[in-house]
Amino acid sequence: MTNPGDLKMTTPAHGLVGIGDNVVDHYLDQGVYYPGGNALNVAVLARRFGLHDTAYIGIIGNDAEGAHVHASLLSEGLSDAGLRIAMGETGKAKVTLKDGDRVFVGSNKGGLRKRLTLRLDEGDLDLVARLGHVHSSCFSYLEHELPRLAATAQKLSFDFSTLRDAAYFAQVCPHVTTAFLSGSDLDEQAAKALIRQIHALGPEQVCVTQGERGALFSDGTRVVRQGIVPAQVVDTMGAGDAFIAGWLAATIGGTDAFAALPLAASAAARACGWPAAFGHPHPAL
Repeated sequence: MTNPGDLKMTTPAHGLVGIGDNVVDHYLDQGVYYPGGNALNVAVLARRFGLHDTAYIGIIGNDAEGAHVHASLLSEGLSDAGLRIAMGETGKAKVTLKDGDRVFVGSNKGGLRKRLTLRLDEGDLDLVARLGHVHSSCFSYLEHELPRLAATAQKLSFDFSTLRDAAYFAQVCPHVTTAFLSGSDLDEQAAKALIRQIHALGPEQVCVTQGERGALFSDGTRVVRQGIVPAQVVDTMGAGDAFIAGWLAATIGGTDAFAALPLAASAAARACGWPAAFGHPHPAL
């Protein structure tokens, strides 16, 4: 059997594998659903923002929503080689739009993805080793695989969203290179305290996104605030994921971490100009 540690390459990372969550976002006010989910969004959007070599690994259901996620992935130029199709319900989130801002109403908690935990095989780890960078999230139920991923990938980024559980941080952060967190509710002092808390657990880089206030980014030696880029707002769904994707596309492409922040902000602004996370509407029954 392959030892994951043997797969870690010494050449610079040049690609990205999004691993974990996918959903459909059902817009109740429009009667349509769109593909979404942090790990899927970041893989798709990083490709849109110029990182050609991206891939996605995850589980979809054998329902109409899963088929649409599958078709949308292919239409964005990604391979479906990493998809697992299982009997059951694809993850679904119910949302509405209010003045262009998405409001979550409810969900099926990931559908079958929570029940059928994703297990990575040797081919998945080979892909991770080849592309070098992995992105996942707290919605992916992937915590059991993080040690192997950290041993195989050159870099592992992780979105904690609004989750702030100390025990969860202690479990996940030692495996993470770059941590992303949502902190629109935090003032400057609280956001910087959160950054210090995460750095102490292992991540080299920490970013707290704060909506209209932009984002705070730290490399452990200095903290920089990145402002927003003005946008024609159609839908804010996925703007945070676009920020992550833009930053990853730039840094994997060789841009300095701090110099990539304005590019990430521009990516978030672009994403506000199309519906849902990356488009592809489908009528909802």
